[in-house]
Amino acid sequence: MNAIDLPSPNHAPRPADAIIDVLVLHYTELPLKESLDILCDGARAHRVSAHYVLAEDGMVHRLVPEDRVAWHAGRSYWRGRATLNATSVGVEIVNLHGDRHDYPKPQIAALIELCHGILGRHPAIVPRNVVGHSDIAPKRKTDPGLRFPWAMLAEAGIGLWPRAGARPFAGDVQAGLERFGYPPAVGVATADIVASFQRRFRPGRADGIADPETRALLADLLDQARAEALSAG
Repeated sequence: MNAIDLPSPNHAPRPADAIIDVLVLHYTELPLKESLDILCDGARAHRVSAHYVLAEDGMVHRLVPEDRVAWHAGRSYWRGRATLNATSVGVEIVNLHGDRHDYPKPQIAALIELCHGILGRHPAIVPRNVVGHSDIAPKRKTDPGLRFPWAMLAEAGIGLWPRAGARPFAGDVQAGLERFGYPPAVGVATADIVASFQRRFRPGRADGIADPETRALLADLLDQARAEALSAG
């Protein structure tokens, strides 16, 4: 993988017992230069960073070593754990707004290569733990956006994608979402969490309504998560 090293001063040691087991994908909401300026600015009151920034042409900028904590996730929660910076790798993808702008093919091809490398170095990042910022911070964050090609990444072995034909999940939808990994409805409504789930897995209609189609997608993903857990032993 070709990469430009552009060290950011915004990082910290990983906790001694930390296992890197989450990959978080973001969009920058700013052009490349402005994004790099912010992520490499050590004088900001609220310093931020990411391990990688991926330009629209596919060029990778390496800002923080993977064995260090980058400050990209903020207030976050996934699978029973909060403040995910300590155990995650963060990739910022240049896109002004992923709800309105497609991701160029060279950029996605480079992202797939980058993700394969990250997953190879950190086998604890199981498919369910490849997430968007909107998954781990419902309502607060919307990236990487409705136009992000999650299905294409899943086809390449990065993350999960629901299969058609499952029977709708019949239980409490909030409990089902939490079982998959989403946060409890504390500070946000269940509808906000449903909308985040839909942004990821049914981007054509992210209305926050747990209708039969949404419940069927959740049921299949829970089945895939169970199979994943069994295969991990």
